[in-house]
Amino acid sequence: MTMNLKRITILLIFTFFGLAVLFGGYSSWNSSNPQKTCASCHEINPSVNEWQHSAHRDVRCTECHGTAISNGFHSLKEKANMVFSHLGKKKNHEDIRMTEKQVLDISDKCAKCHQSEYAKWKSGGHSANYSDIFMNGKHNLGEAPYWACLKCHGMFYNGTIKTLVQKPLEANGVWKLKDLSKVSQPTIPCLACHQFHAENSTFGRTAKLDVPKEISYERIKRNPAITWFIRDDHRSIRADKLPKIVMFSNGKPIKVSDDPAQMLCTQCHASNFAHESGTQDDHTPTGVHEGLSCMACHSPHSNDARNSCRNCHPAISNCKLDVTTMNTTYLDIKSPNNIHSVSCTSCHTAKEKKKS
Repeated sequence: MTMNLKRITILLIFTFFGLAVLFGGYSSWNSSNPQKTCASCHEINPSVNEWQHSAHRDVRCTECHGTAISNGFHSLKEKANMVFSHLGKKKNHEDIRMTEKQVLDISDKCAKCHQSEYAKWKSGGHSANYSDIFMNGKHNLGEAPYWACLKCHGMFYNGTIKTLVQKPLEANGVWKLKDLSKVSQPTIPCLACHQFHAENSTFGRTAKLDVPKEISYERIKRNPAITWFIRDDHRSIRADKLPKIVMFSNGKPIKVSDDPAQMLCTQCHASNFAHESGTQDDHTPTGVHEGLSCMACHSPHSNDARNSCRNCHPAISNCKLDVTTMNTTYLDIKSPNNIHSVSCTSCHTAKEKKKS
């Protein structure tokens, strides 16, 4: 009896020290320089190099990507699959792609540090979920869901429009999602406009960046913090590298802001094939606001434009009109002063303008 007890005690001691060495070694691995650990696998070396020049270079890899035990059995299974995939066949950096679930998990981690930005995003239109977009009866009647919808609404969705939605039997029926787990999932997560490995400088507190009048276009050009995720290519491109789109109003070219954020916005809020302002989802400013960037009025994460008129008026206005009392919303089809296209003649007749 005593002999068996000794054997059990020795076995428990060895097991304890074995686990201590295992977890201690794994913990040391996670805290070590990634160039000597993770990046020793050639597949992710480019990502590590990018991360070292990003605003997140002081954030450890595990803070965003987790560990083999950070999320229980799910994490263990996921990390094991990575190891088997790595050992099983040669992988290129371009072959490594996150699933939509992994992208959403990353967004949750973004919220832990960027609480203010995340809260503003939740309050704005860009937090729309799959139900808001694809089960909107009014919108379905005007435009049936098709493949291009996923370029902006569901760019990380691992499937096609046919696997996502089901056409209604009735002509005026509402489309339905085939996978009900996607009903509450956001279609435009953080990584749609941000790439956490992108080259960038650290800024410290970023709360003031959500106030339109305090945004410097020159700062954004020097330190582009925003990117566009191209669904077809499965990669992100910096906003300042996107092509500037030539726009027209009544067939005449108009001035478009050089702000990289403007080029990002127009990827989704696009015009028709002729690049005519105000067509389809385009909101390129014309009239008195021609040349202004979206960010001159809209807060980056909430898209809120309330009270933005006060940032410029009445300082640059000689009309002596209280612009805050005018109906300027583009949502009201009867609005005589759509903020995106309002002009002098919207308020003043040609005769009055001539007298002045």
